Amino acid sequence: MSPRRNRPRRDDAAALDAERARHGVASVQQWRDGDWQVRAISGGASVKTYRCPGCDQEIRPGVAHLVAWPADGRGDLTDRRHWHSGCWRARERRAPAVQRGRSAPRHG
Repeated sequence: MSPRRNRPRRDDAAALDAERARHGVASVQQWRDGDWQVRAISGGASVKTYRCPGCDQEIRPGVAHLVAWPADGRGDLTDRRHWHSGCWRARERRAPAVQRGRSAPRHG
């Protein structure tokens, strides 16, 4: 019988590192409106188009951004929001974005 290995196998560690690089590692950030789980998303991991709640512009596939959701654990997947990194950092300094319908004109 061989001795037990306490370190993960190199293949397992490489797969975990690749997963973290694609999807980021969540951290808790404290803001005036509460604690938020925040995860950076690399450009290669994004396959859908999202709408940033900070600027109301699209985050296209392949663009690095972040995902935030309440850290209190009471929310679900529908509470996650995809943000441009700069919009997330500036969200307490700007007014809430005007929510438009999908058929509304972009400018005007």
